[in-house]
Amino acid sequence: MQARFRTAVLPGDGIGVEVMSAALRVLRRLEQDIAGLAFIFEEHSAGANEFLRSGDPLPESVFEACRSVDAVLLGAMGLPDVRWPDGRELTPQIDLRERLDLYCGLRPIRLYSPAHSPLKQPAAGEIDLVIVRESTEGLFSGRLLTSNPDSGTVEDRLRITRRGSERLFRRAFELARTRRRKVTLVDKANVLPSMVFFRTVFDDVARDYPDVATERTYVDAAALFLVQRPQTFDVIVTENMFGDILSDLAAGLVGGMGMAPSADLGDECGVFQPAHGTAPDIAGQGIANPVGMILSAALMLDWLGTPPAVEGGRRIRRGVEAALADPTTATRDLGGTLSTSEMTERILTAVGLAG
Repeated sequence: MQARFRTAVLPGDGIGVEVMSAALRVLRRLEQDIAGLAFIFEEHSAGANEFLRSGDPLPESVFEACRSVDAVLLGAMGLPDVRWPDGRELTPQIDLRERLDLYCGLRPIRLYSPAHSPLKQPAAGEIDLVIVRESTEGLFSGRLLTSNPDSGTVEDRLRITRRGSERLFRRAFELARTRRRKVTLVDKANVLPSMVFFRTVFDDVARDYPDVATERTYVDAAALFLVQRPQTFDVIVTENMFGDILSDLAAGLVGGMGMAPSADLGDECGVFQPAHGTAPDIAGQGIANPVGMILSAALMLDWLGTPPAVEGGRRIRRGVEAALADPTTATRDLGGTLSTSEMTERILTAVGLAG
């Protein structure tokens, strides 16, 4: 009897519900077509709407479910007008990263059609990089510290540890060995002592990977180079906040946030979600781009790691590539007219799973 992967499904808020439906549609078709691939999908409520219902955006029962399953699929969470009393938005997705120790944030960036990019020079396939973002330390580490705005001063903390940096860098180098064998460190070591330490740890780890080329770039220069020559990057590894910013910039080079998948990985758990937000302005209209969510499901299949799962991930990526090679195959964010459902069906058709 084939093993069934237990998958926690957290659709979340806004368009998260719609793109999650698209991803599950693809996974169920793959399940029917690939021997040895089977899922048990367990849906849970989390996010801003759950907060409005119960007072907790990530109930303990939902967290325990996420910790016990093989993988977590997450749509998008949060709404701009639903906030904590101190003004911060609800971010249960960040709570999951920190509580499950998901230190390695993978943000793949790939251009499928020149028509999707605001840049003049790239041809399809020339932009193909992965940003590896540290997701449990850095500038986000002080987000829950209390402060008193009436004092006239509020400070945030940027935390870098050797343990956290070493494990992140090893993930980046191991990933580079499966790609084009180049790792670019992005930091601000010319100004911040924490970044000097970050670079020192990187240099120590790099000695264990003599087969992988390395370069070191300040974050402001990296932003410039991503626009000027994105095709020269392979694996970029960086601190939490820098990775957050550069991921959105890079997504803009290949069509926008709807094209951006992500994975947050620890040593034992993995959460997979599109990098976009909940987009309440278009929620319920059926026009959200499902590609980022569907590609996040492919990352989940890679994580699960069995031959049938890996084959499923390959087929998803092949379907996305084939569908988007035609520039007329596009949702509204890419200048087209396809609905969420129509785009999903085009991807399924491209790998023989339509119907």
